[in-house]
Amino acid sequence: MQTRKLGNSDLYITPTGFGAWAIGGAGWEFSWGPQEDSDSIAAIHRALELGVNWIDTAAVYGLGHSEEVVARALNDWRGARPYVFTKCVLRWDASGKISSSHSASSIREECESSLRRLQTGTIDLYQVHWPPADNGPGLEEVWQTLAALRKEGKVRWIGVSNFNAEQIKRAEAIAPVTSLQPPYSILRRQIEETTLPYCAKRGIGVIVYAPMFSGMLTGGMTRERAAALPPDDFRSRNPEYKEPKLSKNLELVEKLKEIGARHGRGPGEVAIAWTLRNPVITGAIVGSRSAKQAEGVMRGGELRLSPQEIDEIEAFSSTLAKAKAAL
Repeated sequence: MQTRKLGNSDLYITPTGFGAWAIGGAGWEFSWGPQEDSDSIAAIHRALELGVNWIDTAAVYGLGHSEEVVARALNDWRGARPYVFTKCVLRWDASGKISSSHSASSIREECESSLRRLQTGTIDLYQVHWPPADNGPGLEEVWQTLAALRKEGKVRWIGVSNFNAEQIKRAEAIAPVTSLQPPYSILRRQIEETTLPYCAKRGIGVIVYAPMFSGMLTGGMTRERAAALPPDDFRSRNPEYKEPKLSKNLELVEKLKEIGARHGRGPGEVAIAWTLRNPVITGAIVGSRSAKQAEGVMRGGELRLSPQEIDEIEAFSSTLAKAKAAL
């Protein structure tokens, strides 16, 4: 795969990276349901075999379990070591209750725990998972701490996730921001108005998450599967996975299947390629729960949609948005 420079860093990343959210497994508030570690490791290995050179995880995924599985997968990997990105500020207590903390002491504890779970001496990209809910001075405190961790060599580069343009600007007043990780897909385009233009102006790398809208656009989601999502799968609480919006979203999947068939590709790959058609986007985080799933989507970054196909998706997306707004 070709690579792209991530913001102000020396990291050259492939258009797609392995997303390790789902491999955290079941039993926590934002899980994707049950997951076998052996399947997770096979998925990571297949993604790396296909040329992917970065993995994105977070301490909170599986309450530390995702980071541990990533480490196990890399211990068994005999090829070039990929970059490993992780995130901080979401903590959990003994009962598994998740809360956020942007304090310096908490972030330092988290960093040490992530280094231990990932079995590494340095994190390639350390990201603030969420800004403070009150948008208060915790933003400055956490960013000052990440800047200090970088100077100390604990992390190589620092980025933010789920920040808006104004919040990024506040962080930049303290230290440069290497990257932003926002949600972005055909079904979720809010960042196009102000956030992406700001990142383009400032030279900030953008790695988007949920380009397939958390599995909706893969072609594997059906009405029956959506209805059967287990209670501990966070998607079971998302109105986009319930009627009447679900049927509209599945209409989009059929359109993506139609376009993908012209290239011998699946709808998920088309959804990924659509996000990467935007020159501001450096890479897309693509989750896989098995080697077979990785085979079906990790090459989405190599697909080039024609201007006409992009126009088709835009027209369909606009019609779909209007229809859903009228529900």
